[in-house]
Amino acid sequence: MSFKVAIIGRPNVGKSTLFNRLVGRKLALVDDTPGVTRDRRVHAAKLYDLNFDVIDTAGFEDAAAATLPGRMRAQTEIAIREADLIFFTIDAKSGLMPDDKTFAEIVRKSGKPVVVVANKAEARGAQGGMLEAWELGLGEPIPVSAEHGQGIPDLRDAVIAALGEARAFGEEEGGEEEIAASEVLIGEDITDPDAEPSYDDTKPMRIAVVGRPNSGKSTLINALIGEERLLTGPEAGITRDSISVDWDWHGRRLKLFDTAGMRRKARIHEKLEVMSVQDGLRAVRFAEIVIIVLDATIPFEKQDLQIADLIIREGRAPVIAFNKWDLIDNPQELLAELREKTERLLPQARGIQAVPVSAETGRGLDKLMDAVIRTHRVWNSRVSTGKLNRWLEGILAHHPPPAVAGRRLKIKYVTQAKTRPPGFVVSCSRPDAMPQSYVRYLSNSLREAFDMPGVPIRIALRASENPFASRAKKRH
Repeated sequence: MSFKVAIIGRPNVGKSTLFNRLVGRKLALVDDTPGVTRDRRVHAAKLYDLNFDVIDTAGFEDAAAATLPGRMRAQTEIAIREADLIFFTIDAKSGLMPDDKTFAEIVRKSGKPVVVVANKAEARGAQGGMLEAWELGLGEPIPVSAEHGQGIPDLRDAVIAALGEARAFGEEEGGEEEIAASEVLIGEDITDPDAEPSYDDTKPMRIAVVGRPNSGKSTLINALIGEERLLTGPEAGITRDSISVDWDWHGRRLKLFDTAGMRRKARIHEKLEVMSVQDGLRAVRFAEIVIIVLDATIPFEKQDLQIADLIIREGRAPVIAFNKWDLIDNPQELLAELREKTERLLPQARGIQAVPVSAETGRGLDKLMDAVIRTHRVWNSRVSTGKLNRWLEGILAHHPPPAVAGRRLKIKYVTQAKTRPPGFVVSCSRPDAMPQSYVRYLSNSLREAFDMPGVPIRIALRASENPFASRAKKRH
């Protein structure tokens, strides 16, 4: 069985840098500003031959419980309770601070095994700070440089000494699968175009939750999983890292990604906010379903539409959650108005699922998850080539392609080449001359004929091969 390590310490001692070093990827945001990390993040880590889970935490600060630092501290205390081993991290360059001694006392009272990590040991004068760490009474400090990878072998030995060999060398668990990069139609290749396999509702699903700042994304995830897992509050922009949370819904494994609020590019000036938004965009690219959280009191701002457009262009399957529904006085009238606006303002994903919810009271969450499953089923849908070409015959008889420069365009056949999202290849005589309006017509007709509402549909035009073209070349 694997064990869990929590990295704790004051702000700006290098906890997230050490976390990134252990997981082998730059997952956590790192900046010189103190207090970048706010939520706790858990990920599989590797330290040579040791496999375990590591928890990155917010910097420990002595603050009142109601304040943002106080709520961050509560999250760190939960991490200490969950962990089997604690990496108490100090900054060897600046030496011990009064807060270090206060927090060392909290760690000692937890009764968990502790390894003191003296980070930034590569700096000039770090030796003095490392020697000071003995005063904590938590054992021998291990000098490391998380940024440069120095002292990591000593850290491995310290983990084995703290836990014992039997506990440290648990069973190795498989890592997460990465999602393959998108191609032309942005989706997964279909091996047999005539097959229509049934939807597998046991496979794990990745869901990203996005929206403007303070629309209630973290509160929504907490309401769904039924625990205060993510930091929330009235302040805008609390979430910075994109945090993943594992959840089991009706026996199906889900991974929820909370993301930082996305403001208009013109309003983003700080480097840290730029990094937060980029991290959120990365979560969108790796997700299958993206829940767009709109504040029902001020829905469909320009930024909301830009976020939705980005998700559709990325080929993800969008679902809209109108949050803060408990604040609405005329729910029936407003819902009809919002649904009309959804259809009008987002024509590129006609039929998109839109659900009113209240993350605060828990209203509408089951309906939201039903909409997520329905949309995911459509996003994975596949139509056989036979059905597609019977549909095409009816389309060409009813509304054939227009003539361009006096010559009529001919469409030979259509086949589905990809799923996730559905991607179709149309074989025609002159792809470059086909008007975009006709491609949109085909896309909308496909959506209606095969019941594919609310997901992006990709259509690629291909020139049909001329069997006599090679003979013509030989004559010349």
